[in-house]
Amino acid sequence: MLIPRKFYARQDTAKIARELLGKLLVVPSSGRRVSGMIVETEAYLGEIDRAAHSYGGRRTKRNEVMYGEAGFAYVFFVYGMYNQFNCVTGRPGTPHAILIRGIEPVEGIEIMQERRPKAKKLKDLTSGPGKLCIALGIDRTLNGEDLLGTKVFIERYKTIPAGELASGKRIGIDYAGEDAELPLRFWVANNPFVSRA
Repeated sequence: MLIPRKFYARQDTAKIARELLGKLLVVPSSGRRVSGMIVETEAYLGEIDRAAHSYGGRRTKRNEVMYGEAGFAYVFFVYGMYNQFNCVTGRPGTPHAILIRGIEPVEGIEIMQERRPKAKKLKDLTSGPGKLCIALGIDRTLNGEDLLGTKVFIERYKTIPAGELASGKRIGIDYAGEDAELPLRFWVANNPFVSRA
């Protein structure tokens, strides 16, 4: 069952990031489903968050989709080599987003392996935001896509028990000062597809 827009449109982005754990991210390819269960997320809180692309009201062609309606994909290119997949959340004009950092492969695993032949172990296939984008075939052409559409979407899948949920500071944002310490990263404890233990 497709996740409805009202799920993304709520104003508590951290809560949404936590509740995305256990959901299924699907990117169809040539008529086949390629999907993975979301096991790691990071919340970004818009204009007040030094780690967010929209910090201080920064608004560019790159991040414009963040200022729009909730429930759309925000895909950006980083380090000159990796795409990163995010879900836009909150009210229009409030540029919040959630980065999907790790998924556990569910459907179309052989397609993922063809796309990432250097991943010799299954646990290395999608354990990171750049890795999962390659494995799922996510690139900038999906930026701005409606998550209630047919090209990329998120479905209900599993309920993760509260005792299996973990949270801590986000990764790779030391430039964000005090905001780097905020506990806005969420993951399924002991899942091998989480990017970092």
